[in-house]
Amino acid sequence: MYVLELGGQDDRFARREAESACSAVEPLGTGLATARGVTDRVRGLAFTQRAAELVGRTAPRIEDAVTLLDAAALAREGSVRVRARDVRGLTDVDTKQAERDLGQVLVDRGFTVDLEDPDHELRALFAAPPGHDDADDGTVTIGIDDTRDVEVVEHEGTADTSELGGLDGPGGEEPGVCALGWLTAESQRDFGDRQPTDKPFFQPGSMDPLLARALANIAGARPGRTLLDPMCGTGGLLAEGALVGADVVGIDAQYKMVRGATENLAYYLGREEDANGEGTPDGLSGAADDPGDAAVCRGDARRLPIAGEEGEGPIDAVVFDAPYGRQSWASDELSAVVGDALAEARRVARRAVVVGDRPWTDAAETAGWTVTDRFDRRVHGSLVRHVLVLTAGDEPADERDDERDSEPAG
Repeated sequence: MYVLELGGQDDRFARREAESACSAVEPLGTGLATARGVTDRVRGLAFTQRAAELVGRTAPRIEDAVTLLDAAALAREGSVRVRARDVRGLTDVDTKQAERDLGQVLVDRGFTVDLEDPDHELRALFAAPPGHDDADDGTVTIGIDDTRDVEVVEHEGTADTSELGGLDGPGGEEPGVCALGWLTAESQRDFGDRQPTDKPFFQPGSMDPLLARALANIAGARPGRTLLDPMCGTGGLLAEGALVGADVVGIDAQYKMVRGATENLAYYLGREEDANGEGTPDGLSGAADDPGDAAVCRGDARRLPIAGEEGEGPIDAVVFDAPYGRQSWASDELSAVVGDALAEARRVARRAVVVGDRPWTDAAETAGWTVTDRFDRRVHGSLVRHVLVLTAGDEPADERDDERDSEPAG
């Protein structure tokens, strides 16, 4: 069993992305989840920052964490350090005191302390119960219900917290949680180096790379998969998909976008210098060992130049950011364009993720898709990005039903 440290403020969205790299993901506390298994693809997740092998869980008090650690079987040797977190600042735990007290337990059990380069790092994560997501950032998650939001995962062999006090859950029934775990994997946090305004080719309205990475992951981007963006714009979704190892194909109706996306992909994937003669920035090797291949061409999302019927073709998944309702788009015209694009996506693939300034649920269902998840994420002011996760009717709802095709994280 593993504990996942989630990023952002929308735990349901973060868990949905985590399912692309982990199995049996369930809520544990606000900002925390558990997973039955973790693959090396966790390094490429946008909204999971770390994964740790779970030692156990107890109430969110230092003395309970000390008792748990003292009783736990610790089948490892070498140097250690302890890092404690008050996840989202909701438990008021003194994390420095927690590190000292837990560190002393480890010293008493024969470990040496190395704060700079230890053999092992113990994560002590103090969190409120599930459901205490902070909505002040404007994040909205509505639509398809996730009943797991108010459940707390029990872990065999850990303390019974049913009679303990602490932060109440949404129903006033559950205390918060402290999860102890040995750090197993960390995600690669290089998104700041790919901000839209820093790209060789930039257009207003380009998607933030953090969200683009999450959408590519939810669509199923990984080595051995092919991802299509039929409205690729500047190529942000393509870049994030390729950096986790997928082969990506971009199509756009405008030649300047095809040229610009090609330039951006060449820059970020390390294939050539940009227009100013500068090479790929240091540290952008990507979460995968090798970025996937990329190709961009001019075309019409309503008539894709790709063979296939009923999703039987070279494309594993489609992901695209639909046009927004600008003044240049009449409502009927925009609906027809997106509807046709969704129908073509269904023709060539069996999985898709679509983003827009409105929920395209009716159009997706008319095109033959099953909507398995919906997330509404406020960008700024009145702009909300509506995210739909789509599958063919007979396709597994998410990656949890797929056979894992990479090695476990080490």
